[in-house]
Amino acid sequence: VQLVESGGGLVQAGESLRLSCAASGIMYRINTMGWYRQAPGKQRELVARITNIGSTNYADSVKGRFTISRDNAKNAVYLQMNSLKVEDTGVYYCKVDTSRDNYWGQGTQVTVSS
Repeated sequence: VQLVESGGGLVQAGESLRLSCAASGIMYRINTMGWYRQAPGKQRELVARITNIGSTNYADSVKGRFTISRDNAKNAVYLQMNSLKVEDTGVYYCKVDTSRDNYWGQGTQVTVSS
């Protein structure tokens, strides 16, 4: 199983980024796909997740700014991040929950400067 993330980078506050995560080699039904982040010195936290029928939920801190979506045909999940803030800085991880196991991506760094 491989989860390949892309789209991180260094941006200024107020700008946008789009993260992508493509899963391959998964043999079981994919249920929820999500994005988590971990800031330096802090625990990993949920950013957003989406079920296989499109239901979503977001951390309060990103509501109205971030949008999660998925392409079931490609086993991919995306995170559109607008109006980025300095406090959004961290390593963003993709997570895929299947009917049998859960998988994590390697993480992609997002840095927002003021």
